[in-house]
Amino acid sequence: MKFETRAVHAGGRPDPATGAVAPPIHLSTTYEHGPAAETPLGYIYIRDGNPTQTRLEDALAAIEDGAAALVFGSGMGAAAAFLQAMPAGAHVVYPDDVYYGVRALAREFLPRWGMEASAVDMSDLDAVRAACRPATKLIWAETPSNPLMQVSDLAALAGIAHERGALLAVDGTFATPALQRPLELGADAVHHSTTKYLGGHSDVQGGALVFR
Repeated sequence: MKFETRAVHAGGRPDPATGAVAPPIHLSTTYEHGPAAETPLGYIYIRDGNPTQTRLEDALAAIEDGAAALVFGSGMGAAAAFLQAMPAGAHVVYPDDVYYGVRALAREFLPRWGMEASAVDMSDLDAVRAACRPATKLIWAETPSNPLMQVSDLAALAGIAHERGALLAVDGTFATPALQRPLELGADAVHHSTTKYLGGHSDVQGGALVFR
């Protein structure tokens, strides 16, 4: 199936309860469950998931050719969650030109979480190799970068990361899945601020992680 077809139809199945082709927005915070927390319809509380969120996650996973996706209230929420999932003592390599919020996470918050980070010019692969340490668990790339629109070689970065037993996560916000396919180039996860091009109309805030 071509990308254009997936982009139109992913997550767009008719509503199972009514057959509506325009899906309803589910506002409930709590769902039917049994006395032992059984979930006959798959949901229990909005923090864990809801049908509207599931549709979006299915759509994002499909258009990125990923195995699964998670959505968040903002792009920074998604980035922080991924970084916080790294083990204590981990070292992260990130771009010297990167979204300012991620730079603040790397400089101000990772040390509080027991981690270290190094900024490097991601267009210089030798510099990336030199920045890696035995404790490096993640290379965080952003291409095109914000704000200078620098472009990185994702296949090469994936090779560097995997040779060292690290992950490669790519912020693909600016390129979108229509123009850049990080998972196909070896990345382990793709990050998006869905507030921007995936939302498209300056009327929604969100973030997402898509996994290989």
